[in-house]
Amino acid sequence: MTWIITKYLLTAGIVVFVSEVAKRSDKLGGFIAALPLMAVLTLFWLYVENQPEEKMANHAYYTFWYVIPTLPMFLLFPYLLPKLGFGMALGICLVMTVILFWLFALLLKGFGIELL
Repeated sequence: MTWIITKYLLTAGIVVFVSEVAKRSDKLGGFIAALPLMAVLTLFWLYVENQPEEKMANHAYYTFWYVIPTLPMFLLFPYLLPKLGFGMALGICLVMTVILFWLFALLLKGFGIELL
């Protein structure tokens, strides 16, 4: 149980750290948030917990494909925010991301890459 609590605290600490940096510097906060911190941390946890290399490799592989359909959100959100407010802008972006992910998964299926 201590191990799980440690994982939660360290992982949550990174999120809090990024949000605190973002309060002080938009550019630095964005840069740190763009780093694959969660993916790397997840790989680290999998390694420490002696998960098979195949599991770690699959995590990295699928993370790559899952990131691509999320990227348009980061362009649409700043555009919609002043027009619609936070809640609506974020909601539209989340719905758009789900739709783009689904379409992207259908596209990749034609190339033999199964995301769903």
